[in-house]
Amino acid sequence: MTLNSSCGSPEHPVSRRGFLTSLAAMAGTAAVADMTAIQVLGAPAVANELRQQQKRVIMLWLAGGSSQLETFDPKPGVPTGGPFQSIQTSTPGIRISELMPKMARRMRDTTIIRSLNTRNADHGSAAKIMMRGRMSEADIDYPDLGAVMSREMGLESSQVPDYVSFYTATEGRSMAPGHAGFLGARYGSMDLTTSMVPENIRRVNISELDHRERSELRNQLSGMFERGRSSSSLDSHNQAYRRVSGIMANEQLFDIEREPQRVRDRYGPTLFGRQALAARRLCEAGVPFIRVGRAWWDTHAQNFESHQEMVPELDHVMSTLLDDLDERGLLRNTLIVTLAEFGRTPSINSSVGRDHFASAWSTTLSGCGIRGGTVYGRSDASGNRVAEGEIGAARLFATIYRALGINPHKNYYIGARPIPLTDPGTEPIREVLA
Repeated sequence: MTLNSSCGSPEHPVSRRGFLTSLAAMAGTAAVADMTAIQVLGAPAVANELRQQQKRVIMLWLAGGSSQLETFDPKPGVPTGGPFQSIQTSTPGIRISELMPKMARRMRDTTIIRSLNTRNADHGSAAKIMMRGRMSEADIDYPDLGAVMSREMGLESSQVPDYVSFYTATEGRSMAPGHAGFLGARYGSMDLTTSMVPENIRRVNISELDHRERSELRNQLSGMFERGRSSSSLDSHNQAYRRVSGIMANEQLFDIEREPQRVRDRYGPTLFGRQALAARRLCEAGVPFIRVGRAWWDTHAQNFESHQEMVPELDHVMSTLLDDLDERGLLRNTLIVTLAEFGRTPSINSSVGRDHFASAWSTTLSGCGIRGGTVYGRSDASGNRVAEGEIGAARLFATIYRALGINPHKNYYIGARPIPLTDPGTEPIREVLA
């Protein structure tokens, strides 16, 4: 879990760090005060209401850049196509790589977009674009999709996190961490990089009475500090503290061992599968945005061997997740996005690899608000350029927002300055929306 503990605010000269240090003994153990409200979240009536109304996103982040040619836009029989064939899907006329037979059988909820041209093939900056939907600007610190979902779909009364990111691989982790930008730390990510369970959330060797009394003392000290001061930073901190309390009380949400063995077997033993199952549990509990990072797809060498291993895993995990959500009545309100920072070159290099490629690559959207069993856009016969329906990151994000019922043309504000949610003039792709 990554927390930004610095204030940096001119609103008050008192050291925030110094004050928080005095609370350090309590900070890891103050959950009881909000436990009643937290536990209500698990009540059947509340859970059913969330299923009916609250929208969610699960992003399968294929870090490093998966190959569109070995997944959703195969080109068999041409020099750039590689050794794998395409197979017919359950939707007539749509073919995908033979490495994805399970997704081929269940295309009914998925649309493939084959016409991304994002014009940036650098890992770091491209990853930021594909998490934020736009280019960075010197004077505006844009939030990423998870932070926007946290802001738009998070419930103030909820005691579970709004934005969770699983990324346990070391490769590429620093390239696109969760980023709240100008929305502020309240909407930032819980980054799980070493474990599937947040660190330091267990109550250790302390009775419930002591735990409650420490929580009450913390509230008293916090109230004393706030007296006579008005600060958005203080409000943000208190909200974050209540969320930490909620996480402590809901630790079991991250524990997939609580799932029946048959469900765990269904997702499989891989870390990617286990994290996807954890994502489903968090989604079911009302977490608006969960990213599951699967690294490392940067196949400059031995592209085909690597994809022969990784694509079937993606096929299995993605199809299992879609089926599980569908069976639980969650898919109609949950959008599944497969995304990376870019695709891979049609040309095959001397190391039998494919290099970075942003000119004509693919993504998929499944579930909430999406017209399944469709393809939008087309790359040319060799896969070197977009032949039809070219879009960039902004239009993809406008489509995602519209599918979730969020107006892509709305403004946020920094002071009096309006900041549009997507680049001005950007329209969603109507053809893929339900």
